Amino acid sequence: MTLRYDHPPRAAYVHVPFCHHRCGYCNFTLVAGRDDLVEPYLDAIERELAAIEATEVDTLYFGGGTPTHLDAAALERLLRLVAATFPLANGGELSVEANPADLDSSRVDVLGRSGTTRVSLGGQSFAADKLTLLERDHVADDIAAAVELVCAAGCQVALDLIFAAPGESLGDWQRELQAALELAPEHVSTYGLTFEEGTTFWSRRARGELTEVDEETQRAMYLEAIDRLTDAGYEHYEVSNFARRGCRSRHNEVYWTGRSYHAVGPGAARFVAGRRETNHRSTTTYIKRMLAGASPVAESEQLSGADAARERLVFALRRLEGIDLKRFAAETGCEVAELVGRHLDEHLAAGRLIRERDTLRLSREGLLVSDAIWSDFLSC
Repeated sequence: MTLRYDHPPRAAYVHVPFCHHRCGYCNFTLVAGRDDLVEPYLDAIERELAAIEATEVDTLYFGGGTPTHLDAAALERLLRLVAATFPLANGGELSVEANPADLDSSRVDVLGRSGTTRVSLGGQSFAADKLTLLERDHVADDIAAAVELVCAAGCQVALDLIFAAPGESLGDWQRELQAALELAPEHVSTYGLTFEEGTTFWSRRARGELTEVDEETQRAMYLEAIDRLTDAGYEHYEVSNFARRGCRSRHNEVYWTGRSYHAVGPGAARFVAGRRETNHRSTTTYIKRMLAGASPVAESEQLSGADAARERLVFALRRLEGIDLKRFAAETGCEVAELVGRHLDEHLAAGRLIRERDTLRLSREGLLVSDAIWSDFLSC
């Protein structure tokens, strides 16, 4: 069985691992308080990019870490290096993740001159006590100021929010949503707080210092986000994502639709011609390998057959429009019913999935338990 992949990829991701500090809930690949590594990192990125044939892309995404933790000069060098290998096509999307406390006129000027079209702003909350609990280094006014700067530069704003922080009530979350709507971002992402193994939040919960919000309240918060944001004119197009018309994250849709993409930087995972490669997660090891002329790759896996098709199915079903069953079968060589067996019938019967003619999609109830659906499908 051979799956069809786009050749060459028309998307690229760049991982920038630097942060002022690591928030207690975060398990991303990053280093905190190591600005001495910025220049070596840029040299390493230059080496990694030099080994890739220059190719035009439709979407380019700088994530982290915090790309805007870099000062204006370092940020400009990074954007210039990447643009030489991955020039953006006309009408392309260039996204940069940003921390509200970092954004100033000099950095935003660099973003504007580089052709950035979209800034993903890690606001997370507008409430002072919640920001302190999440160990964020900004206040609500910083979010508003950042939105003003980004809009003045002609970029779209994509705002990230976290719900179900310990001690948070439904009323608290309703006020968060109202504050977000007052800023009128083009895109909003809402994520329930998770306790990831290896984080300080995980350890604090184990010691009884933090308590998870009960499941019923978490469900109510998620449904409140769906209703408030859609009532305000946002399209709920993916499990956690909402957008004004024409303002979806085109780069993330590359992932959700199973298309190929390049990726560079520590911990970056690329997907080219059915092979997934992941660079070493340690920033120092990544730098050492690149500057020594060695490969940065720590893990490599060729995806094929039914497992690859199941993975594509799970990602595609995250989109509210669901999947075209005939198209899926043509592209993967697999029928969904054969891939996931009885689990499909079980979730259809329970009303978590809906089949309409040749389309399969999540129901409202399915949105609330989607992680359990994915687990069932991937375990087949």
